[in-house]
Amino acid sequence: MNRLAREKSPYLLQHAHNPVDWYPWGDEAFGRARREDRPVFLSIGYSTCHWCHVMERESFADEEAARVLNAAFVCVKVDREERPDLDQRYMAVCQMLTGSGGWPLTIVMTPDKRPFFAGTYFPKSRRWGRPGLLELVPLIGQAWRTRREEVLRSADEVTAAVDRGRPRGQPGSGDALSKATLDEAFRELAADFDKTRGGFGGPPKFPIPHHIGFLLRYGKRTGRGEALAMAERTLEAMRSGGIFDHLGFGFHRYSTDADWLVPHFEKMLYDQALLAEVCAEAFAATGKGEFKRTAAEIADYVLRDLVSPDGGFATAEDADSEGGEGKFYLWTTDQLQDVLDPEEAELAARIYHLEAGGNFSEPGRSRDGRNILHKSRTPERPVPEAGLPPEELGVRIEKIRRKLFFAREERVRPFKDTKVLADGNGLMIAALASVFRVTGEDRYLRAAERAADFVLEWMRAPDGRLLHMFADGEARVPAFLDDYAFLIKSFIGLYEAGFEPGHLESAIELARRVIGLLWDEKEDGFFFAADPEVGARHKEIYDGAVPSGNSVMLMNLLRLARLTGRQDLEEKASRLAEAFSAEVCGHPRAYTEFLRGLDFALGPSHEVVVVGKREAPDTRELLKALRGTYLPSVVGLFKPTDEPETAGRLERLAPFTKDMGVGDGRAAAYICSDGTCLRPVMSAAELLDSLR
Repeated sequence: MNRLAREKSPYLLQHAHNPVDWYPWGDEAFGRARREDRPVFLSIGYSTCHWCHVMERESFADEEAARVLNAAFVCVKVDREERPDLDQRYMAVCQMLTGSGGWPLTIVMTPDKRPFFAGTYFPKSRRWGRPGLLELVPLIGQAWRTRREEVLRSADEVTAAVDRGRPRGQPGSGDALSKATLDEAFRELAADFDKTRGGFGGPPKFPIPHHIGFLLRYGKRTGRGEALAMAERTLEAMRSGGIFDHLGFGFHRYSTDADWLVPHFEKMLYDQALLAEVCAEAFAATGKGEFKRTAAEIADYVLRDLVSPDGGFATAEDADSEGGEGKFYLWTTDQLQDVLDPEEAELAARIYHLEAGGNFSEPGRSRDGRNILHKSRTPERPVPEAGLPPEELGVRIEKIRRKLFFAREERVRPFKDTKVLADGNGLMIAALASVFRVTGEDRYLRAAERAADFVLEWMRAPDGRLLHMFADGEARVPAFLDDYAFLIKSFIGLYEAGFEPGHLESAIELARRVIGLLWDEKEDGFFFAADPEVGARHKEIYDGAVPSGNSVMLMNLLRLARLTGRQDLEEKASRLAEAFSAEVCGHPRAYTEFLRGLDFALGPSHEVVVVGKREAPDTRELLKALRGTYLPSVVGLFKPTDEPETAGRLERLAPFTKDMGVGDGRAAAYICSDGTCLRPVMSAAELLDSLR
């Protein structure tokens, strides 16, 4: 057992038995490095990373490799999900020095945390032109001993270059953000769109839900059918491909090929959240039941397999089980026949495109009969004709799915990373609120509220500040911008789903805290961390696999401003947008979450206040229309006339609602914009007609 045995992170605990003399990140490790004049070997990964497991088995669990590492370095292990600030910093170093990045991330640095070497996966010994640790470590050690001045100069240059290259946010430094910015982003996405298979660019293909959400908004704004078609085609292709788990639901991380067939099999909470939310949006925008079904199935997977007993959501499930990637999810035709009767097995093989020789193989190996279940539709793989009416076919497929699912549950499951992260939970809470809005099923809203209660109760410091991670009964690590931003989004979503003023109050309180902790008073925008341990305070704006905190905060500030009528929040949003205008105008498609906020800011946008008795049929009709219709530039409030205390709380939060109400007690909806409200409307049809 090394020092990692005392940690809480499941990823660090996975390395607690390595012969490498691992330290967690902290003063103890760097103090020893200074005393012994040794470089620090930093390895960053996460518990569901396939190549992290490979490097651990090949190198860190190997006695010979461990002796070499221990002799040359002080070795430090970091969970990127526990410390995203460190991961962002050193990933920028790796990308600058090597032109690429990924995990496991390998950094060698001075005892004062200045990096001078970077890479990703390294085997124990040289393989396919990639140097091994047994070769590399002695060379780095020799350079440290014999060319110290050169190494230190390089470390200084790397540190300075990384600090210069991070977004700063400078008011008035870029072109004006406008509708033309949205148009350019659409042109860039359209030029990169895969018209046959959906998605953008070549393999590997990532879902990038904020691209899809932007296209839905852009189609709504402009009426351009091609934007909506791009969003629909991408969601349909992902849903039918192997990237979707057709038995247990939920999406795998990304596809290694252009067809969405062969995934990396890990399942991340943040992917489930972002995809469930955008599928719910797509249903509201198109009315296509497939999107609502997918959103609900993703939510069902999370509520079945990722929810903790206390209500928070676990971070991820691994790609590997029993030493092989994807083993839990793959099927041979013989395994199919062991579970199903002959007629069912024949139908399942056709529906899920199983082949006797298999459709999957690990890199460098031939196919061995294992199959990824998928329903991809291409000219080469048309929809199987079963000679059955659609309804009967659907019933049979569901019966087959359930049999296969329960048989699969008997297998050794992939490892689950049970730590609860505030940012990932914020995204999932918001997603569940969205799924509730389009399905009307209360269980999704109840699960979202329970998770929100868990975060507020268990993931707070004594002074009320958020904490980033909860594991093994303990919350730790001061929260980052993403934690605040995604949770504020979740409480706004909860309010507009259930209309409980307490959720709006929580959103406002968290916004007050994040502005006080992380807002840059000199150059505007939000810093990622309050007190960074390495480098200068930096800001993130790029919308990668997960949207940036600044992009999400733009929409949060705008929506809170409209919900409450607070001009100070509107002004903050305006300054935030201007601060990053240079980056966004330079390459708009890299900031599609930010552009969703810009679309809202450009308007027209509206506030809709429904007033009436909560359970009255006319009130429920208005609220159902408000919740279930695709209205991306509308915020909704509800003032219950039969709940004086609730109505009073809303009036304190949103003073412009004070005098709203119809004298005869009927439900009414007020449509407001730019501080002016129209006459109330009394029916859902009239409300939607007025908004159109």
